[in-house]
Order: sequence, then structure tokens, then C-alpha cells
Amino acid sequence: MQRLYDFIRRHPTGVDVFWAVFLLGLSGVSMVSGMYDAGREEIVAVPVALGLSTVVALRRRAPEKMLLLAILVGLVQLVFDVRPGIGDFAMLVITYTVATIGERWASRLALVCSLSAAALSQLRWEAEPGGSWAQVVFVTIIMTVPFVLAWVLGDSLRTRRAYFDQLEERAARLEREREAQSKVAVAAERARIARELHDVVAHNVSVMVVQADGAAYVMDAAPDQARQALETISSTGRQALAEMRRLLGVLRTGDAPESGEYVPQPDVEQIEDLVAQVRQTGLTVDFKVEGTPRPLPSGVELTAYRVVQEALTNTLKHATGPTSATVTLTCSHTHLDARITDTGTGAGPAVDAEDAVPPTQGIMGMRERAALYDGTVEAGPLPNGGGWQIRLRLPLEDTPP
Repeated sequence: MQRLYDFIRRHPTGVDVFWAVFLLGLSGVSMVSGMYDAGREEIVAVPVALGLSTVVALRRRAPEKMLLLAILVGLVQLVFDVRPGIGDFAMLVITYTVATIGERWASRLALVCSLSAAALSQLRWEAEPGGSWAQVVFVTIIMTVPFVLAWVLGDSLRTRRAYFDQLEERAARLEREREAQSKVAVAAERARIARELHDVVAHNVSVMVVQADGAAYVMDAAPDQARQALETISSTGRQALAEMRRLLGVLRTGDAPESGEYVPQPDVEQIEDLVAQVRQTGLTVDFKVEGTPRPLPSGVELTAYRVVQEALTNTLKHATGPTSATVTLTCSHTHLDARITDTGTGAGPAVDAEDAVPPTQGIMGMRERAALYDGTVEAGPLPNGGGWQIRLRLPLEDTPP
């Protein structure tokens, strides 16, 4: 049964042709049985039956044209006095079809014809002089009802299909929007992970390189200092590995970390530990905290930590000559400010040349991080021409400490 249903759905025109042949056969039986009088009426009845069968066969391929053909056949019946027969069932079928899938003008025309067809038929063949007009009106109404019901059923089906099409289009649009939002979220997460990787790798590797160079320099003259530098390299490497495992854990799908724990995100309080780690490389760093410290959103604290980390890393990588750095954190009711300066030379163009193509990953990452919290990052040489500075400003909710 399912196969038959699927075949019917795949071959609608074939099904219509089958019913058209069946209707033509019934019309032929009616003509043979003597329904039509011999002569002109019988001769005209043949093309009328063929025309009505054609209407049924092609109703879904060309509904508007078949409606016009049905109207033409009806007019031929009226003019040549061909009485309605079984073949006129095609007019009921085309009324339903046009109301369902036809153009709006064709649907309205079909409704008008449906309301007038029975009345014209009664006036042409059934009404007799002196007859009861009440009976004629009653029969006309009874014959009109099937046509009106066919049109109403077809129009209701059209409305229902349009409603479901609208729902499908809306669902497809929502699906596209969800996919677009997912892609944006994935891109944002990839950018965040890229920033984290850059900060972790750049800072820790820079510290390890500086310590390794120092150890190699004092290996023979001061073995204790070389041993201390190697210990710093080891601890820095382990810290970098821990953060790398945390970041790579984000990229896994369904794999839990082996230890069952994640390394916590760094915050403002750990900036002092960061400064102490940088001091071990031999860079003099002065750390100041101004204002009244208060609890901050974790994202703001992570941003401040990473910006300070990247700024000190840039100082280690790019600054030359006698160098010292200063990190100043200022916390107010409305803003968290961080200012990182150094007194070295050579850091400026390497770190943030505004006309560089492309811009350095470090500065770009700082600005992207700050922009997530409506903050800003400014980078440039100090006003006196010596050294470099990076300024971070993050807005906070104006709440009492």
C-alpha cells in the first residue's frame, strides 16, 4: 500500500490521465446508451467529452489554462444545446484544483463560475414556462453547493500549504541563523584560545630563553647562579605545560583531563607573582598598586593579567640597553587602569608600529581582550623619547567597594 501511495505521489500527471481516460469512457457509454439525441447534439458531445477529459488530465500541469478550457467547453454546451453529463464532473475537479494551486485571479474566476454554472444550467435546460420557480431555485442551490464546497476545500488547502511553507522557511532561516551564530562563537573561541596560547608561549619561552642565556654566560664563573637559572627554566617550563594542558583541554571533545582538575585562570593578585618571575630574568621591575582593591569580574582580572604579561614579555624580547620596567595598577569605582613602562630602547617600533603590516600579534591580542569588556589599550613611546609604555583602561560598574 505504501508503494502505491509513493508511486501516486511521484506520478501525479499519470494518475490524472488515468482518471481522464476513465471519465472519457463513462462519457462514451452515456453517448452509446442514447443520452444525447442523434444529430448535432451527439456530434458536438464528442469534442465536449474530449475537452473535459483533457481538463482532468492536465489540471495540475496547467491549471489556469484548463480552467479556461472548461469555461469554453461549458459555453459550447450552452450554445449547441449539449446537456450536462458525467463528463461535466471535470468542472468540479478543476474548480478544486485552481483554488488549491492556481493563480489568485484563476481562483476567483473559478468561484464566480461555480456560483453561476448551476443557475445557467437550470435556465437553459430545466426551467419550463409556467413551472415552479421555487423548485428551480432549490435545485440551483443544491447543485451549487458541491462547487462552492470544492472551492472552499481547495482554498483552505492552499492556505494550509502556505502556512506550512512559511513555517518551513522560518525554521530554515532560524537554522541558518543558529549556524551563523555557532560559527561566530567558534571563531571567537578560536581567537580567545589563540590569544591564550600566544600569551603563555611568548611569556614563558621568553623567560626561559633569557635564563638559558644567563646560565650559559655564568656557567663557569658562577655555577650557583647557573644552577638557579636552570631551576627557573624548569619551573617556568612546568608552568607553561600546565597552562598549555588547560588550553588544549578546551579543544578536546568529551575527553576529561587526566588529573580531573583544571588550572585556575590567573587574576590580578597573581600579577605580583608574575613580576617576581620576570625579576628572576635580571630585569628590574617596580610594581605599584594604587586605589582601593575590590572584587572584580574574572574576565576583567584575566584581561589585566594578560596585558601586563604581554607588556613585560615585549620588554624582555625587544628592549635593548639598560632597562627597567614599572607596572602600576590603579583601581577606582569606575575603572581599572594598568600602566606598564620601560626605559629601554628599541621596543617601540618592534612592538607597535601603527603602520606595520600586519600588526604584531601581541598588541592586537591586547586590544581584542580589552574590547571584549569595552576597554582600550594604548601603546607608544614615552613622551620624553626614552622607553615605551602600554596603557590599559577597563570600565567597571560604579559600585561602592
